[in-house]
Amino acid sequence: MSKFESLIPFIQNRTVDEKINIIVDSREATSAQKIITGLKELGVNLEITYVPQGDYIISNSCAIERKTVSDFAYTLTRRHLFEQLFMLKESFSCPVLILEGYLPVIYRFSKINPMSVWGALFSLAHQGISIIPTSSWKETIDFLYVAARQEQVIEKREPAIRRIKKAESLADKQLYLIAGLPRINNTRGEDLLDHFKTPRRIFSATKDELLDIRGIGEGIATAITEVLDAQYSCKKHKKEIE
Repeated sequence: MSKFESLIPFIQNRTVDEKINIIVDSREATSAQKIITGLKELGVNLEITYVPQGDYIISNSCAIERKTVSDFAYTLTRRHLFEQLFMLKESFSCPVLILEGYLPVIYRFSKINPMSVWGALFSLAHQGISIIPTSSWKETIDFLYVAARQEQVIEKREPAIRRIKKAESLADKQLYLIAGLPRINNTRGEDLLDHFKTPRRIFSATKDELLDIRGIGEGIATAITEVLDAQYSCKKHKKEIE
């Protein structure tokens, strides 16, 4: 049984002591106060700060940009929208666009060709950006909560701002590589590199060696060693031969 087959009981069996954390861009927090309030009512811990890419960061690999249908349609003629989303993809392996609102409304716009909207959505999907439609801010809240919970409870990934992708220096590239480890942000990544000197040495470190680093506890050390030691398994759909 794959982990995806257990998703329904995972959603239903919510424990009281779960701590869900989401990093929210400060500009999004100002313009989407209903969503912020709704997440807090669900018990989500929010860190509101400036985020270079995305509106909501739910793990070190997944960040989410939220656009209303109207905003998305009216910004199609501006390069800025696509630059935003492609930068999101450059920084996170799982970039997501929430498209909030009633999508058929695009046929009522007098200055926007609906075909342009469909074309833009296909282009984003083709580039590997997942598109999640929600009909209202209430559905957006539900999606954000469930997605963050799955990333953090099942996948054991903590939210972290990843500021580096197209790194110019060798040190930046090394830091970006290490910051991709579970629950490792830039600060912890710098501590690891200062101690072990090279990324290769970090990857070969034992759990006890990791525990010697400031800020690295039992949970983080276990998460790192599990990722580095587990055998890779890519399950692909195979055509059955009858």
